[in-house]
Amino acid sequence: MSETWKRRTRMVHSGTRRSQYNEVSEAIFLTQGFVYDTAEAAEERFIKAGPDEFIYARYGNPTVAMFEERIAALEGAEDAFATASGMAAVSGALTSCLRAGDHVVSARALFGSCLYVLEEVLTRFGVEVTFVDGTDLAQWQAAIRPDTRAVFLESIANPTLDVVDVAAVAKIAHAAGALVIVDNVFATPVFSNAIEQGVDVVVYSATKHIDGQGRALGGVVLGTREFIRGTLEPYMKHTGGSMSPFTAWVMLKGLETIELRVRAQADAALAISQALQGHDALEQVIFPGHPSHPQHALAMRQMGNKGGTVIALDLKGGQEAAFRFLNALEIVVISNNLGDAKSIATHPATTTHQRLPADQKASLGITPGLVRLSVGLEDPDDLVADITRALACAS
Repeated sequence: MSETWKRRTRMVHSGTRRSQYNEVSEAIFLTQGFVYDTAEAAEERFIKAGPDEFIYARYGNPTVAMFEERIAALEGAEDAFATASGMAAVSGALTSCLRAGDHVVSARALFGSCLYVLEEVLTRFGVEVTFVDGTDLAQWQAAIRPDTRAVFLESIANPTLDVVDVAAVAKIAHAAGALVIVDNVFATPVFSNAIEQGVDVVVYSATKHIDGQGRALGGVVLGTREFIRGTLEPYMKHTGGSMSPFTAWVMLKGLETIELRVRAQADAALAISQALQGHDALEQVIFPGHPSHPQHALAMRQMGNKGGTVIALDLKGGQEAAFRFLNALEIVVISNNLGDAKSIATHPATTTHQRLPADQKASLGITPGLVRLSVGLEDPDDLVADITRALACAS
């Protein structure tokens, strides 16, 4: 890969490995194992595999390696490890670097499964976890201690779209020697500058914008080569959370168009948020790209003047109004994914964050009327028409 290539070029060509047939589209090396010429060669590879040598698909695979190199080029990271799902990436990034007695500080506003890993899994094995309001730097400063091993946050919280000052949190964490791990799904790899902002480890659910077309589960962890190969890889290859070669091929195809797709989605999200401001059926429209968002300036600074692809709508009338709205949609589908080519609406209080007690939902801003809207690639005018008609049905 040429260092002078711009990002869209890198997303088409980075990491390509061609077989002896010189295929145009990347090959799917759908194999779980590899053959050695001699017993001595097998022994040598198990001692130390070369940069383009493979042992077992759980450890690595040529198609998976192409995806890892390509996404690392997009993110500006030294290395990457592809996982079976986004939650395999989150749990792997955390668990691989923690042990009993370690202390973690985390933002409180998180995806439900991320909360489960922190609240239930890590604490079960003796890790102490302290939760803070991610938007309040004073709380980060007070919670991070000399023995804090890591901090964890979503750069934009799911589903309330709170924006965390990533650079400021990284500075506070690094002063105590803590590792900074960020789930960057809502910021997207296209608008992310997390590595430049001081983040040590970036996590994505590749199921979202990277695939972007609802086809496959996947995840990826990005960071320094020392962390990825020295800390994360041994844990992942022995616990079995690796990405399959077929999934990696799907993700490679997704990266070829991610820049075009995500920018179009973000532009549409802004247009929709502008059209819905002040609507009589809504308590509020939450979108980091709109000036009404409390962290709008921060979002613009962190994401290059883009607000992402997800909007939150808080309907007057609570869950009943939200359900009437959801059931009246014609173009937007009801599901619990995001970052898809199809626009998707989700009711977090009864789905993705259903297990949380009512008081915890309230403290996070997950109201009964909150609907998360992931904006797809449909015509923005059609989406505005569909949403406004459904809002009329909700009143």
